[in-house]
Amino acid sequence: MTARKRCLMIGAGLMANAWIRRFLPNFADRTEVVGLVDVDRRALMATGDYLSLSPSRRFADMAVAFESVDADFCAIIVPPAFHKEAVMHAVRRRLPILSEKPIADTWPSCLDIYAAVKGADLKMQVIQNYRYEAPMLTLRQVLRDGTLGRINYVVARFAADYREYGSWGAPFRHEIPHAMLVDASIHHFDQIRNLTSADCASIAGWDWNPPWSSSKGEFCNLFVLRMTSGSYASYESSGTGAGEQNTWHEEHYRVECERGAVAIGRDRIVRTHRFTRGRGLVTEEVLPLKPAREGHNWLIDEFLNWLDGGPTPATVIDDNVKSAAMVFAALEASRTSQVIDVEAMVGALHP
Repeated sequence: MTARKRCLMIGAGLMANAWIRRFLPNFADRTEVVGLVDVDRRALMATGDYLSLSPSRRFADMAVAFESVDADFCAIIVPPAFHKEAVMHAVRRRLPILSEKPIADTWPSCLDIYAAVKGADLKMQVIQNYRYEAPMLTLRQVLRDGTLGRINYVVARFAADYREYGSWGAPFRHEIPHAMLVDASIHHFDQIRNLTSADCASIAGWDWNPPWSSSKGEFCNLFVLRMTSGSYASYESSGTGAGEQNTWHEEHYRVECERGAVAIGRDRIVRTHRFTRGRGLVTEEVLPLKPAREGHNWLIDEFLNWLDGGPTPATVIDDNVKSAAMVFAALEASRTSQVIDVEAMVGALHP
């Protein structure tokens, strides 16, 4: 039996707390947290106590943790602005990396992380848990089996009423610039790539903050995407959504295809739609797939298998940087009111 992998956990509160209490216990026979880092002393102490970690394995200083802890990999579960620092420490220690999305909070930081990880020939996987929930696996399978033919375009919508300050979880999301793009759209852009089996060629649109928003950063956006497959996508996301809520895990996706359409929404039921002159609109529910693991559990399992010599996961940094590029291309599109060449951004990684 393979020895348990030792994990240095960067983060102890918020999402990291969910990892430690909800996800990692499902892999207790395969991995253990041997070091914990957080600048929030209260979170560090509470989570450290939960893990029964000795005080010598709890750290407020990331650099000290990486120098002090013998680990087999690190998990980076802190806000995106701190990802680059953690990755650079991991590269120096040659530790494989499992990181929450997005790769980083700026495109230059993404480029630095990519160069460092690839230059060190390290394994790095990025969490894109929305790909691996049963409803989305079901929707993707409908598109893969060819019944509906070629994809024409995708409509994607996220909408949540976060107008009250602090209603979107951690307060930092109401403080950072471009919050909806930087902290939310990475899920949805990656999902568009996942559903179309294509990368983004170019993007145009805007993000903005309406005057009644209580947040400092841009909380709304509308974008149009051209994909490398010849298909297209439109993307709406809003943190001031007053109408039908398509919030986390309840996003709306509709994929218009050659011989019909397939869609999902708040009820998380996948439905196909076909219109014929003889029968009118025919709507059918799709029998959902029932994977053994979903979401984070799927990805953690993939990563541990990869460390043991298993297949390379789909969301490694080589792939995920293409989703990250969409986020920062969207920011540039909004800033300049220009169409941004996403293919060129990604192509610059391989001069």
